[in-house]
Amino acid sequence: RVVGSLLIEFKKDIANKFVKSLPFSLTNAQRKAVWQIYQDLAGSTPMNRLLEGDVGSGKTVVACMVTLMVIESGYQVAIMAPTEILARQHAETFRKLLKPLGYGDGVVLLIGSMNVKQKHLAYKSIEDGRAKVVIGTSTLIQEKVTMKNLALVIIDEQHRFGVDQRKKLQRKAGRMPHVLSMTATPIPRSLALVLYGDLDITIVNDKPENRKPVKTCIVLKRDEQKIHDVIKQEVNNGRQAYIVSPIIEEGESATSSSAKQTFNKVQQLFSGVSIGLLHGKLSKEEKERTMQKFQKNEIAILVTTTVIEVGVDIPNATVIVIQDPERFGLAQIHQLRGRVGRADHDSYCFLSLSNNNKPSQRLHALESKHSGFELAELDLELRGPGEIYGITQHGHLDLRMAKLSDTKMISAAKKAAEEFIARKEKLIQYKELHNRVNYLRKITNLN
Repeated sequence: RVVGSLLIEFKKDIANKFVKSLPFSLTNAQRKAVWQIYQDLAGSTPMNRLLEGDVGSGKTVVACMVTLMVIESGYQVAIMAPTEILARQHAETFRKLLKPLGYGDGVVLLIGSMNVKQKHLAYKSIEDGRAKVVIGTSTLIQEKVTMKNLALVIIDEQHRFGVDQRKKLQRKAGRMPHVLSMTATPIPRSLALVLYGDLDITIVNDKPENRKPVKTCIVLKRDEQKIHDVIKQEVNNGRQAYIVSPIIEEGESATSSSAKQTFNKVQQLFSGVSIGLLHGKLSKEEKERTMQKFQKNEIAILVTTTVIEVGVDIPNATVIVIQDPERFGLAQIHQLRGRVGRADHDSYCFLSLSNNNKPSQRLHALESKHSGFELAELDLELRGPGEIYGITQHGHLDLRMAKLSDTKMISAAKKAAEEFIARKEKLIQYKELHNRVNYLRKITNLN
């Protein structure tokens, strides 16, 4: 539907004031992304854009600049994050960035762990419009939440939410709002065109100048003492470390060290050091409590599974050890590596093999490549589309007529489909295409 009165006016003086208030310079990619989105907001149809950025590329600042322009026009913004930790993190960041513009107090957090009184105050401020920016988890889609004048929905790590959840939040606007989806998972351009063909795509691939590349090293089983020495050194200097296992407990794999096994081993190796354990079988409350302790540096070494893969920002963490890296996709390892190197300290990523065998070509690529998009392209070439995110398939892409590397053809197909719909044509007008689609429906059991 047409947005109608939800046209967002671009105010150059406000944008300049925001940029001048930042303690850093925007990258060229950030500037281009913001301008693309501003143009969408000023259009006559609702924005539906995916903001895809590499680890540490500064997507949050882009989202904040966009948010500022919307609340300057008198509307509300809702930001939905997949975890409470990430929602809290966004709330702190947005308050800090919007404070110089006078909107810091208008940022309201709504998450499940808040007490009844806190939630009641949040509901009230959202309904009467004092809450300009509402940040939360799926709590935002509860019936109790009544938005006064929602115009922009931002969904962080959009693949973590179901279609129904995303639609419920959009319906809070009472009409079709602008929608900005964000992901930190680098996806090859060609694959993005297939997976997100209904979205306009903006890519942020530059990194802030002060970010040092994470030193990445493959370590054989016989050399693992090197890893222990670096962790001890970093912890003694007041820094923190992650140790990531692909499984939670024994029996899940005959070859991999489990998180629970590793936790017991690390306790023996680093006596006197505070060590935490985090995995998907813990309750939501236990996971949040453990991550809060790690954020406060009450835990020096966190043994974990991939639950820390996306979004967690602990600038003091400088070491990450990824056990049995062959079990992960390159893009996933890159995501995990992005948990360190988030400040100006030297940081390290160790790919710890469970044996002394020669590492694969894939793993060696991580030592020299620091772009998530390059690694995602390589993973697509070496392992296929179903393996981009990890060792298991995330949806079956049975493409019988196209190679996913053929970006030009996929782009042309998308454009042709859009023109077909715009002209309100019928498939029956194209006999050969109609027959081919019917054939594909039969062999793939599509309705």
